[in-house]
Amino acid sequence: MDITTIADAAASVDLSALKAGLAVIGAGIGIGCIGMKAAESTGRNPASFGKVLTISILLAALIEGVAFVAIFMG
Repeated sequence: MDITTIADAAASVDLSALKAGLAVIGAGIGIGCIGMKAAESTGRNPASFGKVLTISILLAALIEGVAFVAIFMG
């Protein structure tokens, strides 16, 4: 096997699964950070629970939407 065959094989590899996986991992980290900060802010100011919950759910849904787009666009 020579070097051009290896280079041709490497160029033909489809990396869409890797890209989608990295997008989903990033989305999971982002949603985790939202949850962490929401719990922290609710602990500091319990009266703001409703607003923090609403914003957290909205942002988590938007992040999941981006992850789904990354999966389906490949």
